[in-house]
Amino acid sequence: MDIEFIEKKFNEIIKELEKEVMEVLNNQSLDKKQTNLRMKPLTSTKKILLNALDSIKMVDKLAKEEIEKNKG
Repeated sequence: MDIEFIEKKFNEIIKELEKEVMEVLNNQSLDKKQTNLRMKPLTSTKKILLNALDSIKMVDKLAKEEIEKNKG
């Protein structure tokens, strides 16, 4: 599994999310409630992506350890 490629793609998505966050924060026409409502899905999505990336890395690590364990 190409973890570096996966991480790169996740980071690209996260950067796009961060751009959206900045657009929401800079939108002066939104009140605090509207801003918070628009921020929640963006921040939740980022957390989900980061957790998924951690999970993918852990699965890869465990798989590699299992392969090494079975070689011996």
